[in-house]
Amino acid sequence: MKLDRNKTLWALTEGQRGRYAAAIAALGAGSLFLLAVPLVSKLTLDRIADEGTVSVRFLAAAAAALIALTAVAGAFQYLRGRWAAMASEAIVRRLRDRLFHHLERLPVAFHAKADTGDLVQRCTSDVETVRVFLAQQVVEIGRAALLLAAALPLLIALDARMALVCVALFPLIVVFAILFFRRIRNVFRAMDEAEGRMTAVLQENLTGIRVVRAFARQEHERAKFGAKNRGFRDGTQKLINLLSTYWALSDALCLGQLGLVLIVGARLAAADEISVGTLFACMLIESIVIWPLRHFGRVLADAGKATVALERLREILDEPEESAGGARPAERLSGEIVVENLSFAHAGETEDVLSDVSFRVRPGETLALLGPPGSGKSTLVQILLRLIDYERGSVRLDGHELKGLDRRFVRSQVAVVLQEPFLYSKSIGANVRVGGEAADDDAVIRSTAAASVHEAILDFEDGYDTLVGERGVTLSGGQRQRVALARALLKNAPILVLDDALSAVDTRTEASILEALRARSAGATQILIAHRLSSVAHADRILVLEGGRVVQSGTHRELVRAEGPYRRLWRIQGALEDELEEELASLQGATP
Repeated sequence: MKLDRNKTLWALTEGQRGRYAAAIAALGAGSLFLLAVPLVSKLTLDRIADEGTVSVRFLAAAAAALIALTAVAGAFQYLRGRWAAMASEAIVRRLRDRLFHHLERLPVAFHAKADTGDLVQRCTSDVETVRVFLAQQVVEIGRAALLLAAALPLLIALDARMALVCVALFPLIVVFAILFFRRIRNVFRAMDEAEGRMTAVLQENLTGIRVVRAFARQEHERAKFGAKNRGFRDGTQKLINLLSTYWALSDALCLGQLGLVLIVGARLAAADEISVGTLFACMLIESIVIWPLRHFGRVLADAGKATVALERLREILDEPEESAGGARPAERLSGEIVVENLSFAHAGETEDVLSDVSFRVRPGETLALLGPPGSGKSTLVQILLRLIDYERGSVRLDGHELKGLDRRFVRSQVAVVLQEPFLYSKSIGANVRVGGEAADDDAVIRSTAAASVHEAILDFEDGYDTLVGERGVTLSGGQRQRVALARALLKNAPILVLDDALSAVDTRTEASILEALRARSAGATQILIAHRLSSVAHADRILVLEGGRVVQSGTHRELVRAEGPYRRLWRIQGALEDELEEELASLQGATP
């Protein structure tokens, strides 16, 4: 679905214009039958005036005609509403699918900067605004035009002077509606943006509710939400005041138009220049036409809101999607990774996050990355997953330049467990099966057992069918990490990345997991990012990063013998562990 910058609303109707045309045709037919009602009324009143009396049969026929005309007009109105609703729902479903598809394909850099609450508001409230316009107001434009086009010749046929009187204030009503349309767009945009900010605060608060409770920030969050809520209320109130002003003034203009028709028509009827039936017919036709014309202001108002909503949606759709990026080798990768002179700086920054990094990992080897926060470890993982692209240096997988490989293929060859794993609000079993939906129960159990979480899952009342809360909040931090690890193991990718993925488990469980990984993932290349040296001591090679540079490289034995940051960290952590053991021993000895 392409949203042309100049014809956004028209572009949306592509593929459904036939239904809209049928709805407008039904509306036109219904309008013609509705306009026939005043003619029947005129004939009846004129006959009564001429003859002084009419037969019961004539009155019954006139009443039956009025009922039939109204019923047929109502049937066409039903068809108009049905076809317009079908068209609008089809368009909006396609628009929602297009938005979701596009959001799924936007680069990580976009989502890192975007406000999730505002995106949710755009994809819900703004889409609903578009839906309301397409369902209710598109055909109303055709209705006003058709009624006016059909009514004018009819009025002229009844009496040219009355026709002129009947449309005297129409230009003023239309001009007033156009001015109102220009004003309401700006007001609605401000209100829509205020709603987005309020939604963002609400989403952020619900996501971080544990932090809010832990730091007793309820009152602060209430005040923050209250401020955004007041901003949204003020914007909504401004919009309501504007609508109220329009409806009041447009009602006055419409009633003034009807009053003008009544006064002029009554004078002409009193002078026997027109019949009472003609006056009554003109009044009915005027009533049928003027209210849809007055509603034209509402149509323009909703068009203004829909235009603003589409502009906000187009801001998302105009964002360039993440490109596929290249070739898809037919074979599964063996897991060889070669990095040469890799340097990287984030967009808009001059300082390198990674600087002249080089290393090689053979298939089946384990590489550990160690370093303080900000040293570039996670950036290296993001590059490996092609979440961000590099410009300087080279990264090759099995001899293929990473930038020349299809992104989806690269990610299919890498299983990753992040420090803060995301779990869906589904059962534990469904979360594990994200790594392989076609996997059987035995494969799932083998993965969870290797991640040392199988026994913990069985302790739950519903076992693998246990539902976890949003983001897995019903599980402990260690359980979430181990479920995420089981998910990655089930994927059985040639490259496994653990980005500080065992930080929330105790050392004994960590040792058990690492032993299981060595046994289960034989042949798979592993990249471990950790802060505990016990997590990386078994690695085939350890890289120590500082300031984006590799300052040390070697095995655990080599690094503990060489002077440098690894040896210092090893001594510090060893001393802390010894001190803790002595303190625990003294506490146990003091216990009676």
